[in-house]
Amino acid sequence: MALLITDECINCDVCEPECPNDAISMGAEYYEIAASRCTECVGHHDEPQCKVVCPVECIIVNPEAVETSEQLLAKYERLTAG
Repeated sequence: MALLITDECINCDVCEPECPNDAISMGAEYYEIAASRCTECVGHHDEPQCKVVCPVECIIVNPEAVETSEQLLAKYERLTAG
């Protein structure tokens, strides 16, 4: 499952540098996570680092991008190939 940053985001800038897949960027009003790049840190860490550092706990599972652990691992392998 890719993650999603809700509108409760305070734009504190701590999540973006923690993402090993460069999936987080500033959107029109607050940070956003690109579902195509988010692996929930599978392959890199035991838990999503953006959620670990978020002071307002505004990062949730994206209900529109539900993926299995196997799919997340395959995405990680595709993103890190080459």
